[in-house]
Amino acid sequence: MNEQRRRDGDRGRQGRHDGPPGRREGRARRGGSSGQGDGRGPRQRDGRAPRRRGADSTGARDVALAVLTEVDEADAYANLLLPSRLRQAGLDARDASLTTELTYGTLRGLGLYDAVVEAAADRHPADLDPRTASAVRMGAHQLLSMRIADHAAVSETVDALRRAGGGRASGLVNAVLRRISAQGREAWLTQLTADRSPDDALALTTSHPAWIVRALRIALRGHGRGGDGLDDALRSVLEADNTPAKVSLAALPGHADRDDLIARAGNGAALTAGDLSPIGLVLSAGDPRDVPGVSAATVRVQDQGSQLVALALAHADTAASPRWLDLCAGPGGKTAVLGGIAAGRDGHVHAVDSSSHRTRLVEDSTQASRGSVDIAHADGRTVGTDRPGEFSGVLVDVPCTGLGALRRRPEARWRRRPDDVAALAPLQSALLRSAIDACRPGGIIAYSTCSPHWAETAGIVDEALDSGDVAVLDAPAVLARLSGRAADTFASASRGDGRYAQMWPDIHGSDAMFLALLVRR
Repeated sequence: MNEQRRRDGDRGRQGRHDGPPGRREGRARRGGSSGQGDGRGPRQRDGRAPRRRGADSTGARDVALAVLTEVDEADAYANLLLPSRLRQAGLDARDASLTTELTYGTLRGLGLYDAVVEAAADRHPADLDPRTASAVRMGAHQLLSMRIADHAAVSETVDALRRAGGGRASGLVNAVLRRISAQGREAWLTQLTADRSPDDALALTTSHPAWIVRALRIALRGHGRGGDGLDDALRSVLEADNTPAKVSLAALPGHADRDDLIARAGNGAALTAGDLSPIGLVLSAGDPRDVPGVSAATVRVQDQGSQLVALALAHADTAASPRWLDLCAGPGGKTAVLGGIAAGRDGHVHAVDSSSHRTRLVEDSTQASRGSVDIAHADGRTVGTDRPGEFSGVLVDVPCTGLGALRRRPEARWRRRPDDVAALAPLQSALLRSAIDACRPGGIIAYSTCSPHWAETAGIVDEALDSGDVAVLDAPAVLARLSGRAADTFASASRGDGRYAQMWPDIHGSDAMFLALLVRR
């Protein structure tokens, strides 16, 4: 195992500017990027944050270190693992907040922190065991991006490592962190970016692998955003990816009223109306489980951009008693929105997913609309052949790289590879073809992804249009009517009389969702 890690570390250092190959090809070779300070107040002139004392939260560091180690060692997802660990630890709100920042902040900044550790220790964290590597990265985040005194960041991180059973490595971690603390964040950035290309330097300072930086530049240009200000737009999107996402919820149509929920919120839950989705809510304080309706599945945690995609299909398909197909339904958020609307229009939703686990998640998500939703475990690529022309509307939210959701899954940027885009394309094309075949003439197909990558969005839809049996509708106009935002803020490429739509985290406050609305000829 140690020999394998050494080989993995060598490979990571050789390819550092383009980001890591991911754990299955080599553990944690994460380079070419860093974390931001996340808006935590002013910096000193040396680049370090002003220090505050009294931030000792031993339990917080214990939980964060355990989660970071499991994310690194077992490819776990922090957004799924951390909430349960916080509940088990019983931390108060202050310590839970610190744990969350230690975890997500460290994951966002792995590229910078690995580069700093390597410069300070003359060894890459990939050469260390996962627990030791996680500890030194977590310490680097505190020293370079948080308002915690140097001595507290070092000593408390070392103590957490000892309690976790890593005492033999505590001397190494202590020495490396003290070397890192010898200069501030800006000095480290100046040193580490001196010989890099502009894109590689931007990758380092904004916490993204360089290949994602380049892909987003192409996506922005393709979607018609930026123009002469392309570099500014690119930096804006990258920085938005490093801003923690607000907790958004959906008040399911026919089952929950947004204004009533806001009025009834209690137990410390601070709810406001979302400013993008007409059924959206934003939770600024409190536990989502305390929001009225969550336990009954009439209110669900869901990104507002995702809500808009489902609402757009329902808005565009005006058929009486609509029959809708959700072709890649898991985990069921969009299905739940469609199910609530279908129930009020004497309609029905047929939800399909190829994963039995995700099918069960759809069942949980649609409890409130059981009468208007049926769920099948099936390959979406065959539905168009098995049930041709049966549905008045089809939603196909295809599996994708998830590059539009990096603010919620910070570790995903280090796991994805450029080859993933090409590998997913045949599946995305086949699912869209199946969706078109399953739709009746005059019916609506909504193709969406949570990625702005050109090859996963317009590239896939453009290929389908070559068949001649679908035409493009004006998706930005539909989203404008639903959201109250200007259509131009959603506008992407045009095809014929229609346009695709692209959302952006820095403009819409949502995941970077892509939407194309097609009509079957």
